[in-house]
Amino acid sequence: MASFLAVILPAALAIAAATDLLTMKIPNWVSIILVLAFYPVALIAGFDPTQLGIATLAALAVFAGCFALFAMNVMGGGDAKLLTAAALWFGYNASLVSFLVLVSIAGGVLTLLILLLRSQANSIMAIGLPLPHSLVTAKKIPYAIAIAAGGLLAWSEAPLYTLLMRSAA
Repeated sequence: MASFLAVILPAALAIAAATDLLTMKIPNWVSIILVLAFYPVALIAGFDPTQLGIATLAALAVFAGCFALFAMNVMGGGDAKLLTAAALWFGYNASLVSFLVLVSIAGGVLTLLILLLRSQANSIMAIGLPLPHSLVTAKKIPYAIAIAAGGLLAWSEAPLYTLLMRSAA
């Protein structure tokens, strides 16, 4: 059971990345499931009320930063919701910092790759390379890909993951 619970975050991030890549939208239900699933999963893993509160405060801090970026039209609303919901699963510790740093690095690499791809859009479309149309022509970056990459790379460092794996053993 604990192994199944440990897959919720990675699965949700993978779904968000795939839908963002293909449609340039992140379904709200992905972020909602992450938030709603976190609390029972954390309680099953052994989080105490203090740890739950600290994780919630950390996610609210991430939300505040994301809201500011959204207000400045730097970040999309779906990205802000997904990043906030995922941050909840990392809590407030070094794993949250690792997650956010890895998301930033992945976002930079993703942006550079997409800009390179878009600079060659005419050639790519002329040869008929099967890429999502939105990836080549859209003005936005499907940032859920970076959020998913950062989340997948940092997940094994999260206290919640560690507790789940301990109880699975």
